[in-house]
Amino acid sequence: MELRHLRHFVALAEERSFTAAAGREHIVQSGLSTSIRALEKDVNALLFVRGTRPVRLTAEGDALVPLARRTLEAAAAARQTVQEVHGVLAGQLRIGALQTTGHTLPFAGWLAEFATAHPRVQISVVQLSASEMVQLVQDGGLDCGLVALLDHEPPGLDVVPLLAEPLVLACPRDHPLAAASAVRLEQLVGERFVEAPPAWAIRTEIDRAFAGAGLKRQIVCEVNEWVMVLDLVGAGVGVALVPRGLDFTLHPRSTAALQLVPLTGVQLERRVDLIVPTGHAATPAARRFAELVRSKVSPA
Repeated sequence: MELRHLRHFVALAEERSFTAAAGREHIVQSGLSTSIRALEKDVNALLFVRGTRPVRLTAEGDALVPLARRTLEAAAAARQTVQEVHGVLAGQLRIGALQTTGHTLPFAGWLAEFATAHPRVQISVVQLSASEMVQLVQDGGLDCGLVALLDHEPPGLDVVPLLAEPLVLACPRDHPLAAASAVRLEQLVGERFVEAPPAWAIRTEIDRAFAGAGLKRQIVCEVNEWVMVLDLVGAGVGVALVPRGLDFTLHPRSTAALQLVPLTGVQLERRVDLIVPTGHAATPAARRFAELVRSKVSPA
């Protein structure tokens, strides 16, 4: 089984198009087809359903995808490890990141320091939900992830705790609760909520808290960007439970119309952690980035 066949297989599985996959691998479509047939012969199974658009994986092909990714990652890690012996880190670092706009966590600063120290590493960052990032890091689709976990640590991953921040109520300054020193969940029944999408860990945490208290709430708007959440709350669309660690000074237009009120009677917080595959499953670049992050968050 040749690595190039696995690489072509993964490209086609991800692109779901022979044209796109061939372009990504810089080969002609006939060469891609030949490579896929060779791999199918090696594994003695059809990996793609013929004649479908977009291209669709068979059950056997779907099962092979995470293993193929891990094999390619292991080969890349082997090459990088040899280069590390010579003191040069190269290859790629694929990072999944939560919505960090305006956050006090200096993710961009860490990334800049790493990029400056290792100019031969090609870095790519994608912003996805926590559940998607955990799955991709486990399957080898990402090298590491900056995620908001709940109360469990995913199997097969090392977790570097970064921070845990309380959630607070954000409401317009003329809202009846704006003058309160603290609010209970029971006082929020009947309020209109601006919320993060259901796939976000913070939404799961909030939903679980209300359900645990036997309370229902009305969600009138879902958005996947904190700036927009603050803008909508400031405009009077509703209230929101937001992380206290947001850097509200970066949003003066919206936050000038907001009042932040602590919660009482419940402990709601958002954890932020860096996740990396355990042991040799982590690429050299991911290990080096995790070392950098640990040095920044560990007590002096």
